[in-house]
Amino acid sequence: MLNYTVYNHPESTSWVTFVHGAGGSSSIWYRQVREFRKHFNVLLLDLRGHGNSKPVLKEAFNPKYTFDTITDDILEVIDKEGIEKSHFIGISLGTILIRNLAERHPDRVCSMIMGGAIMKLNLRSQILMRLGTVFKSVIPYMILYKFFAFIIMPRKNHKESRLLFANEARKLYQKEFVRWFKLTSEINPLLRFFRAKDICIPTLYMMGKEDYLFLPSVQKVVADHELSELFIVEDSGHVVNVEQPEIFNKESIAFIKQI
Repeated sequence: MLNYTVYNHPESTSWVTFVHGAGGSSSIWYRQVREFRKHFNVLLLDLRGHGNSKPVLKEAFNPKYTFDTITDDILEVIDKEGIEKSHFIGISLGTILIRNLAERHPDRVCSMIMGGAIMKLNLRSQILMRLGTVFKSVIPYMILYKFFAFIIMPRKNHKESRLLFANEARKLYQKEFVRWFKLTSEINPLLRFFRAKDICIPTLYMMGKEDYLFLPSVQKVVADHELSELFIVEDSGHVVNVEQPEIFNKESIAFIKQI
């Protein structure tokens, strides 16, 4: 079972579930929790091997990491808490997990807010993944992680995001990092399916204007998917909830309330 935290609202019946990305933890939502608790019941998750969620160390009982098994982890938590339906907010790789959950269990998803969404790996991203696959077992994972973080978030105003994710990534074991990295390196077929299929669930993409690796593909998806909207955040890169939290909170809460 994943580690998670619940904040109950005395009057609201609506739930908002936050899903972080690879190498992060529920702590990356520290600039969202106070504001969202004013309006909704809130569920914060630590994905397996991240934050305070421990990895399964015995290989015999540890199924291969797939997007379906990680998605089932999330479903297990919302089932345990008796949450029939939730709005989901994700960042980076967390958006893929949310989209996968919506594909498999659309009746459990009220809406999706996708921050720094990953919908396609461009050529540069694919080259990075291949380099990581080659060197993941010989180079300390923190060196690889910092390198990838700099490529994805290169500007001076992205520094806080890079440092936050690097500090969280230090809590991972090397073996755990390799498992997650292998998962992300097998992502292309799933993303191709997501781009092709309009899931018809209200979706808000919150993308930084400086998120040059992932913004172009999201713009194309929004143009093709009927219930999708795009809000581009000025002066922000990939991790919009950290770099522009006031805008992220305002637009996200307004989107959820209109559903």
